[in-house]
Amino acid sequence: MGKIQLENIKAYAHHGCLPQETNIGSDYLVNVSVETNLSKASISDQLNDTVDYVHINRIVKQEMAKPSKLLEHVAKRIIDRIFIELPVLQKAKVSVSKINPPINGDVEKVTVTIKSKK
Repeated sequence: MGKIQLENIKAYAHHGCLPQETNIGSDYLVNVSVETNLSKASISDQLNDTVDYVHINRIVKQEMAKPSKLLEHVAKRIIDRIFIELPVLQKAKVSVSKINPPINGDVEKVTVTIKSKK
């Protein structure tokens, strides 16, 4: 087994329960970690023997572009598509962070993490 991680994918999106969140939008960071067998790719040096992280990044960008009320919903959509489009994966973890959330206090970010197995 091996792990591929995409860290701090930046996205500007319109998620949130408050009208100003969906109208104005805000900055987000997404982290994705997937596990699969990487032994064939480690020997062959061929892209078709591994998981293309460009594909994962594309999934994240497309799902972040669809407004949702909850970060949980966004993370679940991302993880579901990853398993559908990349069936060789065994495990995945997706974290979606809202930077400077509109809450009463000095909070750098709020993060929701979802893990799933095949």
